[in-house]
Amino acid sequence: MRKPRSTLITTAGMAFAAVLGLLLALTGPSAGRAEAAAGGIHVGNGRVVEGNGNAFVMRGVNHAYAWYPDRTGAIADIAAKGANTVRVVLSSGGRWTRTSAAQVSTLIAQCKANKVICVLEVHDTTGYGEDGAATSLDQAADYWVSVKSALAGQEDYVVVNIGNEPFGNTNYTAWTAATKAAIGKLRGAGLHHALMVDAPNWGQDWSGTMRSNAASVFASDPDRNTVFSIHMYGVYDTAAEVRDYLNAFVGNGLPIVVGEFGNQHSDGNPDEDAIMATAQSLGVGYLGWSWSGNGGGVEYLDMVNGFNPNSLTSWGNRIFYGSNGIAATSRRAAIYGGGGTGGTAPNGYPYCVNGGASDPDGDGWGWENSRSCVVRGSAADH
Repeated sequence: MRKPRSTLITTAGMAFAAVLGLLLALTGPSAGRAEAAAGGIHVGNGRVVEGNGNAFVMRGVNHAYAWYPDRTGAIADIAAKGANTVRVVLSSGGRWTRTSAAQVSTLIAQCKANKVICVLEVHDTTGYGEDGAATSLDQAADYWVSVKSALAGQEDYVVVNIGNEPFGNTNYTAWTAATKAAIGKLRGAGLHHALMVDAPNWGQDWSGTMRSNAASVFASDPDRNTVFSIHMYGVYDTAAEVRDYLNAFVGNGLPIVVGEFGNQHSDGNPDEDAIMATAQSLGVGYLGWSWSGNGGGVEYLDMVNGFNPNSLTSWGNRIFYGSNGIAATSRRAAIYGGGGTGGTAPNGYPYCVNGGASDPDGDGWGWENSRSCVVRGSAADH
């Protein structure tokens, strides 16, 4: 999402007349080429995995920290709903107040305390080339290097999302070279975290630029530890478009995450059901936009009203408790004691691995592996 003025988050992009065209060819990682070394969150066989090699499928929410730094309970509230990941909006100081290294350390500590993975992103790059106030990916890379002290040793808990929606619809073909250069700068500075890179075209890649160049960008990373992020709003208003895009990456062994999406938008009506169902069937992560604080006409993207975790909106109910939602499909990271199981509920019973599917009477209790289990986010989850 982009945020041009004051404290209001407005539309993620302009109305798009174009839709995804013919599927562009991708060449996956070269056979026999080394991928990221084990340790920390990394890419293994085209998937996001943890240090132990277990797959980690992101199920989470975006939180606009840079504009609401006083909302200190948001990460805990999101985690309590069952999310295993929080994507946190930061500022490099180019457009908004700079998020300091001390603040980054605090945010990471909050994520760890609440047992969620932190995806940290610089938002100042949004719409570069089209929005004159946006900063470059190179400037974003400089920011990450400047807060290296806060990131050091956090590879198990943090993914560095270099820059949000780093190109608009102008000069977007520069995305490939700029992304490679930013990755190179971070690796050269000694940052070996999993890196996440957003698509151009306000994150939606209607031009297919990221899709057709992803393999070469991945190969340019000496750590082979780059994850691609597509933002799905009005461009993805049919199930076919959603499936075609995600399958293009999965089928070619390239790691992909839906870094943002909503249930409606000013540039068209995204098919959130297809996004969530396809992500679940493919084992792809998704991160919905956003917890609370939207304005400028897109307040409908708030998942809760006024940062109140007890006041879910229709979008909040959909993403947390609907079909293929967070409560039913999220698995806590292995570094926090999850990974392959649902983890343990506060009442001491295990979470149901298969979520609501094992809860026919809706009381929050299920039966799995010859024992009772708790459906995450239900009335029994206390």
